[in-house]
Amino acid sequence: MMTDPIADMLTRIRNASMVGHKQVMMPSSKVKVAIARILKEEGFIQNYQVTRDRPQPQLRIILKYDQDRKPVITGMKRISKPGRRVYVKRQEIPWVLRGMGIAILSTPRGVMTDRQARRLGVGGEVICYVW
Repeated sequence: MMTDPIADMLTRIRNASMVGHKQVMMPSSKVKVAIARILKEEGFIQNYQVTRDRPQPQLRIILKYDQDRKPVITGMKRISKPGRRVYVKRQEIPWVLRGMGIAILSTPRGVMTDRQARRLGVGGEVICYVW
């Protein structure tokens, strides 16, 4: 049994991008799809798809590389873990690499980036940092 599926997702993406794979597959969930949507909107991945496999749908993430075949994602870090949840108020939302990276938050208004949460004036659980 896996205790932290989001950490598993981040590790799969990190490992696949380091060795140059075109895509990575993992079991799908609503939170994972929301994280993949944010990564696509922010330009960290090319695309994502959810397959309709039974009994568990699969999430396919197509990774993105620059012209020198270096991964666009240079780092990912899980912040809030099952054993230690990290919540922030709207005034305490962290800046990742002084704005060069993003923090992904789970808020009452859904999963969003740190910039969106600041603009909407909401806090929440810090899921991870991506740069």
